[in-house]
Amino acid sequence: MKFNKKVKVLIVDDSIVYRRFLSKAISADPGIEVVATAKDPYDARDKIIEYGPDVMTLDLEMPKMNGIEFLQKLMPQYPLPVVVISSMSKSIFDALNAGAVDFITK
Repeated sequence: MKFNKKVKVLIVDDSIVYRRFLSKAISADPGIEVVATAKDPYDARDKIIEYGPDVMTLDLEMPKMNGIEFLQKLMPQYPLPVVVISSMSKSIFDALNAGAVDFITK
């Protein structure tokens, strides 16, 4: 028996242009489905509850709450794999210590 379950991804970034770009790039893989995008951590929390993603991509520089703070609040309640995608390479260790599983620079 063959299972074709796609990996469900949530993209979190305050830039609509980057959300669209990343969504298109990730969706090119037939084994991955972008189930939702979010513009900030509060929107992301709602989307996590609604869509139950398997993985989340997260920008660190966002309005209302930065990505590190969001990771620290998120992980105790929703411990899902998070890949941080940011231009803030100096924050790599902070992101990994807060629960991110990987860090990709923009």
